[in-house]
Amino acid sequence: MQKFEWDENKDRINKRKHDVSFESAAWVFDDEKRLVFPDTDHSWTEERWITIGMAKSILFVVYTIRHNETIRIISARKATRVEEGMYYASNSLY
Repeated sequence: MQKFEWDENKDRINKRKHDVSFESAAWVFDDEKRLVFPDTDHSWTEERWITIGMAKSILFVVYTIRHNETIRIISARKATRVEEGMYYASNSLY
């Protein structure tokens, strides 16, 4: 079972800005067909990852993994059309 954590204030801001809660975003990690790749553009102090996966809709989630294997969600939003296309193309769902 995966463990998650996030900053509650950041979660509230994210919900207002993107209409996606971090609790909802955590569901993408149950998607066996999710895409995962490094986020090399936004952090130089920690290793960050991007996941595009299905929850209620296709979501784009940025996270890091803590030393105790806890997934710390940093941001989440609905995927763009291009990101959705990447997801469907990689899963041969078109």
